[in-house]
Amino acid sequence: MSQTQFGIWSAIAIHDTSSVVGAAAKYGSDALQIATTVKLTRALWIVPVTLGTAFAFRGRTTPGEEARPKSAPLPWFILFFVIASVLRTYASGPMVLWNDIGSAAKVGLTVTLFLIGTNLSRKAIRSVGARPLLLGVILWVAISCTSLWAVLATVR
Repeated sequence: MSQTQFGIWSAIAIHDTSSVVGAAAKYGSDALQIATTVKLTRALWIVPVTLGTAFAFRGRTTPGEEARPKSAPLPWFILFFVIASVLRTYASGPMVLWNDIGSAAKVGLTVTLFLIGTNLSRKAIRSVGARPLLLGVILWVAISCTSLWAVLATVR
């Protein structure tokens, strides 16, 4: 695969942003840039989906659930992500500063990936059961193969 193909495929097929960055960084700098751009573009869809869902389901409850407040809490990480994106796009500054911030972000994503990975244990997997684990593996294989086929068929 070319770096462009790998960047697009990893951003589509890998769920976690820090995992996308880690995989693409190992493949190459072009793959990293493309994968990060595609993944963060996909992540921006969190904003309208989260706000729309919060609006649609405000105040609703299911049987046995406590009443929700009429207003949903603001997802701060989304706000900070949007602010960082706008600053990087429109604020001028020395390239050295942006490169240093980018390097720090890569380290932060790597640490996040490590912390996410350490939450799994045999006990946690056993408590969930085999069926959800099997479903996750099947979905992972299906998404990976389908997106790989789509990328190889369309991106040159």
